[in-house]
Amino acid sequence: MSRQMAFYVEQKHCTGCNTCQIACKDKNNLSRGERFRQVHAYEGGSFTVENKVIEHNIYAYWVSVSCNHCINPHCVTVCPSGAIDKRAEDGLVLIDSERCTGCRRCLAACPYQAPQFDVTTCKMKKCDFCQDLLKEGKVPVCISACPMRVLGYGELKELQKKYGYANWVKGLPDTTELKPAWVLTPHRDAIDLRKD
Repeated sequence: MSRQMAFYVEQKHCTGCNTCQIACKDKNNLSRGERFRQVHAYEGGSFTVENKVIEHNIYAYWVSVSCNHCINPHCVTVCPSGAIDKRAEDGLVLIDSERCTGCRRCLAACPYQAPQFDVTTCKMKKCDFCQDLLKEGKVPVCISACPMRVLGYGELKELQKKYGYANWVKGLPDTTELKPAWVLTPHRDAIDLRKD
């Protein structure tokens, strides 16, 4: 693979407005229930009252997730028709709708639930990194729509050089084996506390 394209999420400034999700849904003319990009909210913590003083340790943060075009994508290996492929020139994981049988094995294999079943065509589809826009020299619609400018994209190695290697935060599924091709600047309450 010559390069690996990836998304960047500056999670610490995401307000959970869902504009990226809505813009993606609109651009791709997705049906009810279909979402190529999903914004997940995580909240928790507790508070105590001591000597009439309330001390709180509560938090809330959001993370915008789409297909992460993983280095080792399980969706590719489970597809019985060979409809899903990891493209060599840019590392994008794409679905060939002509070969797709709509069996939904890719959906079951993806911890991010990135592949979506189209009830109209009975085929699977998912984020293709807005290839049509990239060919026109434009950015993916989720990125251009974000009012907080917390989304970005580029080559994975360049993003890692600039922002670090974080690609997991509390609340997301453990995807160490898949090696998702995305980089996060985590919210302070979402920092990876797993022991290596």
